[in-house]
Amino acid sequence: MSDTFDLVVIGGGPGGYVAAIRAAQLGMSVACVDSRPTLGGTCLNVGCIPSKALLQSSELYHEAGHGFSKHGIGTGEISLDLGAMMARKDKIVGDLTKGIAFLFKKNKIESVEGRGTIADAGTVEVGASNGQSDGKGKRTLKAGKIIIATGSEVMPLPGVEIDETRIVSSTGALALDAVPKEMVVVGGGYIGLEMGSVWSRLGANVTVVEFLDRIVPGMDGELAKTLQRVLKKQGLTFKLGAKVTGAENGGAGVTLTLEPAKGGDAETLQADVVLVSIGRRPYTEGLGLEKAGIKPDNRGFIPVDENFQTSVPGIFAIGDVIAGPMLAHKASEDGVVCVERMAGHAAQVDYGKVPGVVYTWPEVATVGKSEEQLKDEGVEYKAGKFPFTAVSRARVTDATDGFIKILADAKTDKVLGVHIIGPDAGTLIHEAVLCMEFGGSSEDIAATVHAHPTLAEGLKEAALAVAGAPIHM
Repeated sequence: MSDTFDLVVIGGGPGGYVAAIRAAQLGMSVACVDSRPTLGGTCLNVGCIPSKALLQSSELYHEAGHGFSKHGIGTGEISLDLGAMMARKDKIVGDLTKGIAFLFKKNKIESVEGRGTIADAGTVEVGASNGQSDGKGKRTLKAGKIIIATGSEVMPLPGVEIDETRIVSSTGALALDAVPKEMVVVGGGYIGLEMGSVWSRLGANVTVVEFLDRIVPGMDGELAKTLQRVLKKQGLTFKLGAKVTGAENGGAGVTLTLEPAKGGDAETLQADVVLVSIGRRPYTEGLGLEKAGIKPDNRGFIPVDENFQTSVPGIFAIGDVIAGPMLAHKASEDGVVCVERMAGHAAQVDYGKVPGVVYTWPEVATVGKSEEQLKDEGVEYKAGKFPFTAVSRARVTDATDGFIKILADAKTDKVLGVHIIGPDAGTLIHEAVLCMEFGGSSEDIAATVHAHPTLAEGLKEAALAVAGAPIHM
């Protein structure tokens, strides 16, 4: 077994494993070091995939209990087998991790389990995953190049200690053994709203506590307001502009102490389970960055150049450990572009065209600039908006909440941003992404024939609305 490789990737998540596969396709000898026994990183093991599995299951459970009768379908009394639901989630994760292991074998990539530490620009030391001796000693990997792809970890909340039982991170929220009666989600971002939706559908009373005066910060304001209204209609409660200052875990429940973010009298909130979901931060613990000569910025991100190379030649970084959207698909693109540039290819990632999706129901998807950003930048733009209530397919599927909004340059008509809240928004957004990648205009979308009846017709109508001429409004 060789310990010398053209490339050693530290981290087997969606950035690291994709970089490893693409590098192998380009003819490099590759090893990928990860502390988990299964590949896929946080996203596949305890993030994107298991959460979407539970979102799907909980959505079907809720629909069976509330939406079938109008279709003339009688289901009788609905029951929940949470164990079976969790088992389905675990099987999906297991099957997909095995799939990545197969791809590694197919591409002759060596998977090395353990914690990777950079000894120097050409050496990675691999120790036991738990930081303790496993009796086998360290393994030293020699690398022509090194990619850091260690991802991110949950942002801690001062005064609130996570035990993954009563006070949980997203990891613990994916593995609860019972539906809590009262659940508090601290943080109104993507992850908190998705997990809050899961447990709300299954029967929990969910309260979302957010420090800011709005949810999903950074998202187009009109979208955020609509999402909050829809989720409130579904049963979620929101306490905005509130700061969590402490938590007392009594074993049987948690007492949270809150105070207004702008100051004021404190109050308490009782919960069976508290989900802490205030964001994520780069995970670089134990990597040996300082010894290698790499200094993260004041937010913990590793600075890189246009080739993803750090301040140390031969050491690169991708994904959540560098600046940009902390999204799995962004990390994967980073990985592809990084290794393609190593191989002399002209590749790039345009972070301004990376879509973001919130997998609540309705879904929310966005790409490009929001109205607030365009106004702040002094850009003159035109907006075209079309509601799903006027989309025939949305009527047929009884999914009429939300709208599609297209923002285009007032002079050139170039699409600057597209924002969707509605059914299958995460799929619909990709027509807009492709249009923007080619520098397309709203007229290009409006002139494209869309099949009837489909949800995508709403995108065409929104594009027509930019010019003030929607057909069905």
